Amino acid sequence: MRALHTSDWHVGRTFHGADLLADQEFVLDRLAAVVADESVDVVLVSGDVYDRAVPSAEAVRVATTALGKIREAGAQLVITPGNHDSAARLGAFEEFAAAGGLHLRTRVDRLHEPILLADEHGPVACYGIPYLEPEPARHALGVPEAKGHTGVLTEAMRRIREDLARRPPGTRSVVLAHAFVTGGAGSDSERTIAVGGVEQVPGSVFDGVDYVALGHLHGPQRLAEHLRYSGSPLAYSFSEATHRKSVWLVDFDARGLAEVRRHELPVPRRLATLTGRLGELLEDPAHAEREDDYLSVTLTDTVRPVDAMRKLRDRFPHAVHLDWQPEGGAGSAALRYAAQTKGRSDEQIAHSFLADCRGAEPNDRERVLLRTALETAGKGENP
Repeated sequence: MRALHTSDWHVGRTFHGADLLADQEFVLDRLAAVVADESVDVVLVSGDVYDRAVPSAEAVRVATTALGKIREAGAQLVITPGNHDSAARLGAFEEFAAAGGLHLRTRVDRLHEPILLADEHGPVACYGIPYLEPEPARHALGVPEAKGHTGVLTEAMRRIREDLARRPPGTRSVVLAHAFVTGGAGSDSERTIAVGGVEQVPGSVFDGVDYVALGHLHGPQRLAEHLRYSGSPLAYSFSEATHRKSVWLVDFDARGLAEVRRHELPVPRRLATLTGRLGELLEDPAHAEREDDYLSVTLTDTVRPVDAMRKLRDRFPHAVHLDWQPEGGAGSAALRYAAQTKGRSDEQIAHSFLADCRGAEPNDRERVLLRTALETAGKGENP
């Protein structure tokens, strides 16, 4: 049997305000092509199908279209919710969906009930652990003494191993889980799941099964041969600019896990960063290859440029993030207001504020405007 492990689609997410639905539709369509080309039997989606608990109608359309194409390509699907999804909404019509090959595992009280698949070697039991928020989960699982993520996942895996022990000898096993496992490397785009300062769980919690398909962390990574994150199919922060987005192709034979291969996904639009003075960035031909990238730009002009983002987008239409770090450090020191305002007039404070904000003292015209505004304010008049 061949499984494809993916997670963290976050359909409906934006990137610094840019709509990503077209990019998501593109890469999920290619994922369906991988299913067909590699003769995948089952696709495992380990949480965060959507970016919000209440996704938009367009996000739902993109996700359901992708699921339909995967099913048409010949694979069944097993899906669990993550910390972004609403388990109740994702699990709607669960029983009806299963008849069409879409298996939703969203209920805590059913996490020990596997989806049973089969190949020429016998059964493969796929267990889906929905994202477990520790406080409600410990009560739902009947272990009020359980502490944090480790406590509730330990109980979840105890139930799964107990069920697996009752299965016929030779039954292979897969677990889908959405968690931060010790040893994994996070990025800037994951929402923290820390409870009481502790969000990580040891990998040993998942011992005793053939493969663990993890979700939550957005970088693809191998923690052990049987314990892996697929990562997100798209980059959702500039900290992921160097990620090679991919899925895992997981093969099982009669003895269990046989082979795991990485399959890279196409990049609809690259991420890049540029640093320099505004005029240089707009004119330097060396930056031509960045004109179609999502860009994070750091300007180093000593004076903050006016309307910089609009000017940048004339050349780089997908510039989405802008920072200003002037050469020489002007404007970067923390303001110590008590010390800087003591014994100074309102006009002097206003001049300093303007200089701190943009790295240049006000000119004569601006000084007149500031003085007039302060005088008007002092008289209690509307300027």
